[in-house]
Amino acid sequence: MSYLDNVQTFVRVYELGSMSAAGRDLRISPALTSSRISQLEEKLGVRLFRRTTRSLTPTGQGKAFYGGACEILETVEAAEAQVVNITDNPKGSLYVAAPLGVGRRLIAPQVPAFLKKYPDVNIRLRLTDRKVDLTTEGLDLSFFLGQPEDSTLRIRKIADVERVLCASPEYIEERGMPKDGSDLIKGNHDCLNLRFPGATEFQWPLVTPDGVKKYSVSGRYESDDGDVLTDWALAGHGITLKPVFEVAEYISAGTLVPVMTQMRPEPIQMACLFTHRRRQDPKSRLFMEFVIDRIAKIIRNATIKSQLPR
Repeated sequence: MSYLDNVQTFVRVYELGSMSAAGRDLRISPALTSSRISQLEEKLGVRLFRRTTRSLTPTGQGKAFYGGACEILETVEAAEAQVVNITDNPKGSLYVAAPLGVGRRLIAPQVPAFLKKYPDVNIRLRLTDRKVDLTTEGLDLSFFLGQPEDSTLRIRKIADVERVLCASPEYIEERGMPKDGSDLIKGNHDCLNLRFPGATEFQWPLVTPDGVKKYSVSGRYESDDGDVLTDWALAGHGITLKPVFEVAEYISAGTLVPVMTQMRPEPIQMACLFTHRRRQDPKSRLFMEFVIDRIAKIIRNATIKSQLPR
């Protein structure tokens, strides 16, 4: 059994926190995953993980070994890059996360063209509207909307994304057009909210003559899938706060209409996160450059400003 295979398996078990998850990630059986960890522990003469029937946690020795193990794999990758010119012909799997709307509309459409250009790369795209942890989930890149909470991560800003409050014409006819932010918090309207584990209080930041003011909105509808909120808005169930690129087609078609155009939502940052140790990975760098150039153009073109009164 290759020592490097054992080290790679250890790193994935450490990052994913599970033998079975690491096995699925590496496309090997749980038995082989466990065997590789046992062989590595036997060679090192220490226990790397504490195992129970319900949990697996790294020992102090395991935590200490993780940093060195990452350096081992990075050194081998760098050496391979010099030999095979991996920048021109990158190989291996790239693990990418993105919010559902961003992933479906912006990231996923770019993947086939990238893989055509770099046929030896495998893209593992993970889409979720919850917050992700790059290290524990073994991700290389994470596209996101908002501000990152982890200051240890590297960030590549893509664009400031215009947002819009919108609802169906039928909803506005039935419930009326809200006049300002206070109308949203009086219970006169159903605000469609995105909620996921770890989400904070619902607040919609609106630009007022006195600056940005955050309104704590509520409503009977909430979901951890942003596309569900769009579907509810289209069906006339409430008002939703959306990046323009997600709803521009519906507003152009008239199935959604902008709400409270005199108090527009504050734009939100779109960026890409990556850990320091992934920064030099040619696959990550190439994918970032390939995707960012394209989606920044899409975001710039997805505007409804011409349809909003000044």
